[in-house]
Amino acid sequence: MALRSASQHSCQSTILDLCHRRLCWRRVRLTHAQSAQDGGGGVSFLIEARDLGRWYGEVVGLADLSVVIQPGITGLVGPNGSGKSTFMKLIVGELRPSRGSVRVMGRTPFANRELYSLLGFCPQQDALYDHLSAHAFVSHLLRISGFSKSESQRRAERALKRVGLTEAMHRKCGTYSKGMRQRVRIAQAIAHDPKLIVFDEPLGGLDPLARQQVRGVFKELAAEGCSLLVSSHVLHELQSLTDRIVLIHRGRLLAQGCVRDIRSLLSKHPRRISIACEAPTDLAIELLRISGVRSASIADDDRTLTVETRRAARLFDELPAIASRMKAGITSLNSDDENLEAVFDFLVD
Repeated sequence: MALRSASQHSCQSTILDLCHRRLCWRRVRLTHAQSAQDGGGGVSFLIEARDLGRWYGEVVGLADLSVVIQPGITGLVGPNGSGKSTFMKLIVGELRPSRGSVRVMGRTPFANRELYSLLGFCPQQDALYDHLSAHAFVSHLLRISGFSKSESQRRAERALKRVGLTEAMHRKCGTYSKGMRQRVRIAQAIAHDPKLIVFDEPLGGLDPLARQQVRGVFKELAAEGCSLLVSSHVLHELQSLTDRIVLIHRGRLLAQGCVRDIRSLLSKHPRRISIACEAPTDLAIELLRISGVRSASIADDDRTLTVETRRAARLFDELPAIASRMKAGITSLNSDDENLEAVFDFLVD
């Protein structure tokens, strides 16, 4: 028998436990339509957290988080270790709050059998069984959730085709690339047609084409009436999916709003841009004339210029014309704006 890491075993247990809880609810024979009608109860919000906290011994995973999330697609953004995964596990009922409360579609998720058939969860960690094919794995989870053998096979095939694994679904998961394994995890989360799907870093490990395909699936699900909560530590990954963003940092809500407003907030963060060129001194003199540029320094190699600016968009707009006029010979340009930890520290301070 193949050995699995503790984190992989824990993640597999999470998915299997959610499937078992779905089965318990299906056995009371409440249909999806009845559940949706009963669960709505006039509640317009999808998720509501009030003073929500969760800690692991002395380690704080989430601290006094209060947020309301409406139906549709919402992006959950924060640096690694910010509390995104803890919040998601509280939403799907895997964890019990240490303090405060969270309600999903008007219900408390922990130990709530009524809710589990309406939830899908795609964890960040790998949770596949390498000796099973993707089709067998997803079918197995559907069987545990209470679907018949034929219905499980049909739903598994449909979900795997949807994420682009038509040709590979009958191969063993142990032969899959990281991106293919990620798509299997996405397939198992959508196969039972949930009303809310929670995706923890679903685009990680995917190549650009696969990312585009998965984003297309997410948009299709939303058009069909499914709500999605999608986490990422990179803001621009979510921008093509949704205009609604929730920012979490150090276990607390930092900001919530549309992407445009969030980007306006982040644009105040000073950005450092490194430019490799043939004439860094002359280029530095020109760039310091651009509004928002605070400083310029030249590295010891006498070929790399580092510029700090609060108006990066303005600099990027004007740089091509300046470089062309000066014949600066730019060979590379890099920005540290993807360092989300630094950006969030700036906003907190």
